[in-house]
Amino acid sequence: MKVVVVAESFLPHMNGVTNSVLQVLAHLRRRGDQVTVIAPSDTFIDTSPLAEDQLQLELCEGFPVVRVPSLPLPEYPKVRVAAGFVMRIRHLLEEIRPDVVHVASPFVLGWRAIQAAAAVGLPIVSVYQTEVPSYAARYRIPWAEALLWQHVDRMHSLSTLNLVPSSFAKNQLRGRGLKRLKTWRRGVDLATFSPERRSPQLRAHLAPQAELLIGFAGRLAAEKQVEDLAVLDSIPGTRLVIIGSGPQEQQLRRRLPRAHFAGFRSGDELGTHMASLDLFVHPGEAETFCQTIQEAYAAAVPVVAVGRGGPLDLVDPGRTGWLYAPGDLAGMRSAVEHLVRDEAARRSFALHGRDEVQGRTWEAICNQLVGHYARAIEVSGRLQSSRAQKHISTGARAWGMLPRFA
Repeated sequence: MKVVVVAESFLPHMNGVTNSVLQVLAHLRRRGDQVTVIAPSDTFIDTSPLAEDQLQLELCEGFPVVRVPSLPLPEYPKVRVAAGFVMRIRHLLEEIRPDVVHVASPFVLGWRAIQAAAAVGLPIVSVYQTEVPSYAARYRIPWAEALLWQHVDRMHSLSTLNLVPSSFAKNQLRGRGLKRLKTWRRGVDLATFSPERRSPQLRAHLAPQAELLIGFAGRLAAEKQVEDLAVLDSIPGTRLVIIGSGPQEQQLRRRLPRAHFAGFRSGDELGTHMASLDLFVHPGEAETFCQTIQEAYAAAVPVVAVGRGGPLDLVDPGRTGWLYAPGDLAGMRSAVEHLVRDEAARRSFALHGRDEVQGRTWEAICNQLVGHYARAIEVSGRLQSSRAQKHISTGARAWGMLPRFA
């Protein structure tokens, strides 16, 4: 199969979108598929090598990466917003002629790719992964939320198939009148995230007084609501561990003076930090999925999370963790205090959480994705055939070749 993957976010910036794309690329390489990646560059200047200059071509998993010019977000320069034109992407698609276009978390670059692919008549699989409109209030532009939702509607209305990671996300888009919605969740690396990675040495460093470690992992940005963890900072016998980096780091260091900030971690380091926690807490209300909950489960760490978005599917209250109502920070603290006091509950939740993610390998999840590709190709073919037949019938009637019934 020939696939073009359009990544709204990509290396070197690591986040949930980038990680998912990398897992997909690795799977498609193992299958022997042909893939081209289109992603933002780290500059506004077009530095893409000429087609004949193969020595300069960037590769990822052995696949070519075509970079388009981009600009940094003012408050978060690591995040790049692509500035490529629709026509340039259209020319790329016409040259490659892929069987399907996979658009990962479309917003700016993804929207241009959707327009270009639709113009060429290619099947489009759009992965709804980021609830951008809900960020508006967090970034003090609440007036933009309605406009951002209109943009989401445009993108997913034009896509052949829309993949959503949770029942919350599916209901959210269905409620907006969007169709052709299929659930596609995320896999978890059970080798990287494992209780066997629990490190006594790291725990001794993080908890010199043998405190219980309450952790968060993710981007330190407004939409993650990490500041909500301040209500946990005074629980006796505990210490907060914040894993990640981002534009709010210095502000959070001031807000959480007793917390340990571990910085950005990935791979085995992240797995070791996660497994060394006693409890994982996620406060962000804008998660369409919440991959870090699955990673905590895989590491046999019980979870407390806000009851909105992806966590509603992932957390089984009283079995793998606890959910608290959005905004109910007293409820968050109460749930955490219960698990701090009750070692047996922590152990039980941890075992059930680990069981919950068995079988959710990236290989299994990516095999599902390939099935969605095939479905999109089939649907696109039917739509094009229907349009062609309608065009022929309309033309025939115009020339008087078919009877009119009116």
